This record gives sequence, C-alpha cells and structure tokens, in this order.
Amino acid sequence: MKRALDRAGIVAVLDRAGIAPGGLTAYEELTEGTYNSVYRLTVDAQELVLKYAPDPSGPGLTHEQGLIETETAFYRAARGKAPVPEVVRAGDDFLLMTALPGTTLQSAGEERTRYRRELGAIVRRLHEVTGSDGFGYPQRGLVPSWSAAFLGMMDDVLADAARFGVALPDEVSRRLVLDRIDLLDGVRTPRLVHFDLWDGNILVAGGRITGLIDGERAFWGDPVAEFVSLTLFSAVDDELVAGYGSDVDRERLALYRVYLYLIMLVEGTPRGYEGPERDGTVKLIERHLAQELAILR
Repeated sequence: MKRALDRAGIVAVLDRAGIAPGGLTAYEELTEGTYNSVYRLTVDAQELVLKYAPDPSGPGLTHEQGLIETETAFYRAARGKAPVPEVVRAGDDFLLMTALPGTTLQSAGEERTRYRRELGAIVRRLHEVTGSDGFGYPQRGLVPSWSAAFLGMMDDVLADAARFGVALPDEVSRRLVLDRIDLLDGVRTPRLVHFDLWDGNILVAGGRITGLIDGERAFWGDPVAEFVSLTLFSAVDDELVAGYGSDVDRERLALYRVYLYLIMLVEGTPRGYEGPERDGTVKLIERHLAQELAILR
C-alpha cells in the first residue's frame, strides 16, 4: 500500500512544494506507520517530516479518501489548542510539516501512566475547536446532524466488510445506530476529534507531552469518540477523566468502540495482513467487540 520514495522522489516532492531541493542534506524513512510513507528530512538546517500518500487506485476502506488533506486541515484547526506540527506545504498526496521533539508514548513503557492527566487536559483544549459546516469526515462531505453523519460512517464500514468478504457478528448492523438516533442527536456542536490518539500517535519528551501526530482520521463530531483510541482495549481511567474535566457517556462510547473495532477487522483484508500475529489481533478485537455489543443490547 505504501509508495516508497528514494532521494530523487523526495527531491521531486520538494520541487512541487516550491522548496529548493538543493537544501536537502539528509533523510530517513520512519517505518512505524502502515498506511502512508513517512520521512524525516533535514532541509536548510530545518527538521521536517514528509508524509506521502499511497496509490489512490489501490484497495482501501471507503472513508480512506483524501486523508492527507484531512490531516492538513486537522493540524491547521488544532494549532494553538494542542501541540501539533506546523504545516509547511501540502498537496493532495503529500504533507510537509515541522518535526516535533520526542518519542512515542508507546515507547515510554511503565512510565506511560504519568502522562494521563496532562493528556486529558490537552484533549479537552483540542475539543474546544468547533466546526460551523456540519458533522462527519471532511472528505466524505459534512451533514447537519451527528446522527446522520455517524449512520453514514457505520454504513460505509459495513459496506466495506461486505465488499472485502469480512464476516461480522449478526448483531452488527445499522440498527445499532438507528436505535440511538435521539442519543446521538444530543450532540449539537461539531467538535474536532482526532480519533486515532493511541500511544503511538502521542509524543513525549522531558516528562511532558510534546505532540499529537497522524491526524488523518480526524472528523467533526462527538468528543466522546476520542476516548475510543485514548483507552484502546482498556477502561476509561480516572487520571485521564480528571485531566479532561468531565466524565464520558458509556453508551455512546460503546457505540464508537464498535465502529473502530469494525474498521480494525475490515482493514486487514485490503492491507494484506495475515499470519499468526494478525490472527491474534483479530481474536483480541473480536473479544472486545463482543463486550461492547453486550453493553448495547
């Protein structure tokens, strides 16, 4: 799925971005991601990160359209509210941004818990960013209500499951959303939601959180949805809630967890994930999916 770039390819992107390629003195690929190709560059003594989109003709999920543009918009909207990169240049298939200091929270080991309260406070400030054009994924078109947006999101992933031949539990259907229209319509204001804030997308250095990265999955919607990746496969913890400043509606959280688990189950097929590690991941997802479906019965 990734499109690798050699030095000539990076130079070509810099040229498209209007940056003199002669200033490129070093580059290295950052291999942690599974979707885009990512490179750390030194250009005119400035540390930058280049993200390059996969081939748009390749297989992918319905919502995986224009993700580079979504990430660009996320950083611009979040700037000043959360520690995010500054966009230097962007196109429809590339994003050039400033490099942030730090390593991922995922690599912090047992020290990860010390950041939970600060993380909650940062996310609270992020959710102060509101939209005026509607709800949903920007690249899929915004709609006036959150219930309509989320029903469309669920419909897309269910259609993707059918298209890629991924079997889902019988309980999984759009009825999960239709039965909760009133609950979802209680969300009146579109708020900026990153939706992929697991520990691998949070940077830390010097005992502080220094960055939120990979905002390509962002949408305008219910801030409760943020807690899905913030508490991936775990309970909502007191320190995170204390930093955030308010508790989380558990029924809406269960619904959004189901949505993410469906994405995680379906995306493995077009991405070609297989083998024992994938089998173990699928079993983990299915176990947690069953727990959330039980809450929604």
